[in-house]
Amino acid sequence: MFIQTEQTPNPLTLKFLPDRAVMGEGSREFRDADEAEASPLARALFAIDGVRRVFLGPDFVSVTKTPDETPDWRHLKAPILAEIMDHYSAGRPLFDVAGGETAVAHTDDVYEGDAAQIVAEIKELLDTRVRPAVAQDGGDILFDRFEPDSGVVWLHLRGSCSGCPSSSATLKSGVENMLKHYVPEVTRVEQTL
Repeated sequence: MFIQTEQTPNPLTLKFLPDRAVMGEGSREFRDADEAEASPLARALFAIDGVRRVFLGPDFVSVTKTPDETPDWRHLKAPILAEIMDHYSAGRPLFDVAGGETAVAHTDDVYEGDAAQIVAEIKELLDTRVRPAVAQDGGDILFDRFEPDSGVVWLHLRGSCSGCPSSSATLKSGVENMLKHYVPEVTRVEQTL
């Protein structure tokens, strides 16, 4: 098995690309060891000292290390590669049956009339233009909600995007400008914490 690694814009996150699908469709983020109980792979990665967050994407695994007090990537990369390789070599499932395979999707808020059309346009732009680009950097951006009265779109950043120093610039200069251009009702984009 061959696993490539790629740096991300977030210096605390490294992207690992096994030569196979990880989630296939969707994504799943584990912010701590308790959340990782649903996934044997995520549990194994959190057992490595210095791992702070694990994100499973369609064909990649992003691992975020704890800040400065831990070893640098030269010391963390090998054990992470070994755990990913062991997981796939042993043929273990990505999720335990009890943990369930639940990828986070768009919220189920019900919008009516013009707001429903605006939300559909926002989601379409996010899914076709933003999310594929962000996935290349080891992260994901999901629609959270739209406030029709103020024109504010709330987005949830995950994976390497969460806590990335350039995430504000990505949201404001990239995503906000694009949404405002194609959907004039959008006045601002904010991050859901």
